[in-house]
Amino acid sequence: MVCIMGIIFYLSHQPGDLLQLPSFPAIDKLAHFIAYGTLAGTFLYALNPFATDKNGAVVAIMAVLFCIIFGISDEYHQSFIPGRSVSSLDVLADALGALFVTVSWFLKNKHKVSG
Repeated sequence: MVCIMGIIFYLSHQPGDLLQLPSFPAIDKLAHFIAYGTLAGTFLYALNPFATDKNGAVVAIMAVLFCIIFGISDEYHQSFIPGRSVSSLDVLADALGALFVTVSWFLKNKHKVSG
């Protein structure tokens, strides 16, 4: 989890003119979705031993909130980097990536408990 956070921070710290993303519509939003989905997955993996039937939903909510808070702090950090800007759509992509992975994890574990 800390490694993923470090990678996100490192990439966010790069000046805007150094970023060479492929010219694909909304590639930056897809990158945010994947990065924060990965962060949510590592968060859930780290807390999986503590997740039970009773608190699984709480762990899932914590994962999404953690990713959203980290995403907001990352956007704030980017505001100080030349050529970078703050975007609420980036935070939305972060949240959707985290939510997608978290819901997938929750449904997988719910099925595992029931089945």
